[in-house]
Amino acid sequence: MTISVNGTEITEANINAEMDRARSAGHPEGEQLRDSAIQELILRSLMLAEAAKLDINAGNEEEIIGSLLEQEVAFTEVDEATCRTFYDENSGSFKQGEMAAASHILFTPGEGLAASLVKAKAEGILADLQNNPAAFAAMAREHSACPSGKEGGALGQFGRGQMVPEFEQAVFSMEPGNIAPELIETQFGYHIIQVTERNGGDLVSFDEVKERLQAYLTDLEGRKATHAYLAQLVSAAKIEGYELPAFA
Repeated sequence: MTISVNGTEITEANINAEMDRARSAGHPEGEQLRDSAIQELILRSLMLAEAAKLDINAGNEEEIIGSLLEQEVAFTEVDEATCRTFYDENSGSFKQGEMAAASHILFTPGEGLAASLVKAKAEGILADLQNNPAAFAAMAREHSACPSGKEGGALGQFGRGQMVPEFEQAVFSMEPGNIAPELIETQFGYHIIQVTERNGGDLVSFDEVKERLQAYLTDLEGRKATHAYLAQLVSAAKIEGYELPAFA
């Protein structure tokens, strides 16, 4: 189906050109590349049309869009009190040197029925280990698909940012000696995780992070205000052949 914005068609040539631009900027190949290109073209068309209505002329398209957003998107710099509240409510994010040591048993699923069978096996072993945690190392040697299985599943000590997010979140939310009550699924498969050591790390003071935090939160407010402005443009436009998911 033809994609158009207020009666102006977005052609395949336009989409291919935008995809090429995205590739050259380092965006990865994949199903989302085309969608991202279409969304970029729709929003760009709306902003340039709005800039024309407001008689904004600032050189090239990027400068025109920048001038439009600067003129039309209003937000205020986040104050210190807001920064302090965020800091107090998210103190766990302002720790340095937080470390943990953990062991795991990895199960790598196949496709279809095989995947279901692997998960069922993993759940059965997890149930056994909840009743007998001392058997963890032996179970890891027998069942883990990770090379660490030879060491009883031991991964050694690591800090935040060194493991995939799902694994890290589970480890740093558990107390030493505990086994995660559920299988943890990551891109590698299903994990049974036992935390063996935790070092809470040192809390960075508010004064040390205040300026960076203020810049981050202010930027976040800017992004929210920009999204709200773009949502207004989208709702007022006639877009055919494509639905912008972020503004649906």
